[in-house]
Amino acid sequence: MEVLASRVLLHPVDMQRSIEFYRDVLGLAIAREFPGGTVFFMGGGFLELSGNATAPAGGAIAFWLQVRDLAAAHHELAAHVVREPRQEPWGLHEMWIADPDGTRIVLVQIPEDHPIRRDSRP
Repeated sequence: MEVLASRVLLHPVDMQRSIEFYRDVLGLAIAREFPGGTVFFMGGGFLELSGNATAPAGGAIAFWLQVRDLAAAHHELAAHVVREPRQEPWGLHEMWIADPDGTRIVLVQIPEDHPIRRDSRP
């Protein structure tokens, strides 16, 4: 199988509130809008908000977003932080925020010397 693109589908409880969060708070650019949905650029993939939910997804879903400067993201998103920045045992610097429905968003800064930055191919 050859994967050509990826998109996460999220059904928010309040569409407008979620659009405003992802567009205005996180600053994600809109890739496409259609009746009943909005697609955002999200790094190398996409996030689609469409449909609606009667209850939040809760801990069933989380996003992992790599950022260049976690300290700057912390300052910018302080009102949405649910876990303060810290270095994890696996060496990544992480902070958790939440969208209006409580969906966890893990913001990650990868240190310069972390193995994830090295080409491990033989």
